[in-house]
Order: sequence, then C-alpha cells, then structure tokens
Amino acid sequence: MKWVTLFLFAILLVLLFFINRNETYQSDSGIIFGTAYNITYRSGINLKAEIEKELKCFDGSVSMFNDTSVISKINRNENVVPDKYFLTVFKKAEQVSAQTNGAFDITVAPLVNAWGFGFKKRQSVDSHIIDSLLQFVGYRKVFLKNNRIVKSDPRVMLDLSAIAKGYGSDVVAHFLESKGIHNYMVEIGGEIVVRGEAPKKEGRKDREWRIGINKPVDDSLSVDQSLETVLRITDKGLATSGNYRNFYYKNGKKYAHTIDPISGYPIQHSLLSSTVIAHDCMTADAYATSFMVMGVERAFAFAKVHPSIDVYFIYTDGKGNLKTCLSNGMKKYIQSQEEK
Repeated sequence: MKWVTLFLFAILLVLLFFINRNETYQSDSGIIFGTAYNITYRSGINLKAEIEKELKCFDGSVSMFNDTSVISKINRNENVVPDKYFLTVFKKAEQVSAQTNGAFDITVAPLVNAWGFGFKKRQSVDSHIIDSLLQFVGYRKVFLKNNRIVKSDPRVMLDLSAIAKGYGSDVVAHFLESKGIHNYMVEIGGEIVVRGEAPKKEGRKDREWRIGINKPVDDSLSVDQSLETVLRITDKGLATSGNYRNFYYKNGKKYAHTIDPISGYPIQHSLLSSTVIAHDCMTADAYATSFMVMGVERAFAFAKVHPSIDVYFIYTDGKGNLKTCLSNGMKKYIQSQEEK
C-alpha cells in the first residue's frame, strides 16, 4: 500500500509540473465604466468572459451612466435595496469622508454636473448657483439605516466615480483569487492592483510589477505618456488622481474636474498629481482624490500620521517648476537607474 501511495504522489508531482509549465500570462482588455481596462494574469485558460460578467454586475451597481444601476435608482429616489458592491463602496466612502473632514464626498454629484464633469450637461455657473447646490451637498446628508440609503434632502445625489474604478480593480482581483490565480495585474482607468509575480523579462532578476507615474502634463487626449518615475511593487493597490487629463478652458481660465465639496469650485492649488499606495485599490483611489482636494501641505501632513498608506505628490513651486514630495515608505518602491 505504501508503494502505491508513493506512486500516486509521484504522478501528482509530474502533473503539477506540466500544469505549471503550461500556464502562461493572459492579457485581456476592454471598456468598462466609460474607461479602458487592462488585465494580465497567470493562468492556463483565458477568463475574459467571466471577468466581463463580473464587471457587468459591478457596473449594474455603481455606474451613474447605467440608468438601471443601483446608484441611478437611489439618485432618482426609487425604493431599492443596495447590493453588496454598493454597500462596500458606500461604507468605505463614509470612512474616508470622516477621516478627511469632507475633502472626500460622494454627494458632490450636483456640483460635478454643474461644472460639466458629470453625467449631465454643463450649466452656466455663477456664485448663486453654487450656493444653491451646496445646500444639498455634504457627506453627512446621506447615510445607511437598516442597509437602506437615507437622504436628508431628496435632491442629494451620489457620485462614486472617485472610488468606483479602484473598487472595480479590487473586485476583479478577488475574482482571480477565487480561481486560484495569485499572479496578476488589474488596471481600470489607471487604478491598479498587483499581486505575486510579473511575467519574466530578460535582464531582470526580480519579478515585481513595474508601474509608471505619468508627468502631469496637460493632455486631455492622453497622448503624452511621459513618465515621472517608475515604481516596483506587488501585493498592493495603487491609484493616481490628477487634473491634467480631464479639464477645459473657458474665457482663458482652466477648469479641472476635481471639485472641492466645501467651496463648490474646481480646485486651483499647486498639487497636480496624487499617487497613493494602499493595501487595496479602493482605499488608494479615495485618498488620491481626497489629497487633490486638500492640497500638498495638508495631504502630506495627513499621510505622515497614516502609515498604512504611501504617497507620491507632484506639484508646482512659486516659479511654476515641477517638484515632488513623497512619503518615506514610498521611497522603497522607486526603481533605481540601474534597474531600468
């Protein structure tokens, strides 16, 4: 009996050898939430159809551009029971809003729409309109009660775009993990989750994933992909927020998509790009947006007392020169010149 057991064990080892040898890195891409996604994962089979099914379910929960989604029904004040996706992202949004004193605020939708960066047509904005909209903007004006959304004013509208892409990347990552896949990179609209090993590349000794941080150059068409630096990371979530992709000019003045939920106006300070590394991408995404609202000094002070996150900020000094500011923990991720 003992030799039979050893024989079966030997066969199992051989099978595992051939299975692992035949596993390759799959690469899938497509469009979700109105943006592109790119996913690389080590697997012997392609899972694009299943991944897109998962993403479609997620879209049906948190997409404001989907008229049948949970968030669209909530914004129309319909009677709807939030699903697991919505509840997870809403609770995280509540947490980050409280921690950042309202710099992160998912009730900013009316302001985002008014300035022309949301899901409705841009208005002609003046101070009176902004003041009127601010009456029903504020993260404390919406809350969960018995797993239902309660608004203090029916005009309150939610916008999860500052956190949804990050959570979407987490959702796909969880799906891959459920399939026994532990080497992957998931990227949705620039929000990224990386785990395990990257595909082997000649000349590299390590197998960490390389993620570039773009220079914050005004480029609404995303043509300029110049890099400020490259990070070597794995087993983390990463998100970048900036005002160099989504903006417009009116009467010679630049209006960027990040809206300060306190003032009601697009931000006008020196911080151009905020990159955050966290345990999960949803958290990184929410903080990256929060920091764009807070500005470099307040954001860096916040990061110093929250060691669970690392940050890389790009800003302009008084002379218009690009400067960088990063947490001590971020330094270990920076790829050296010798590694390039």
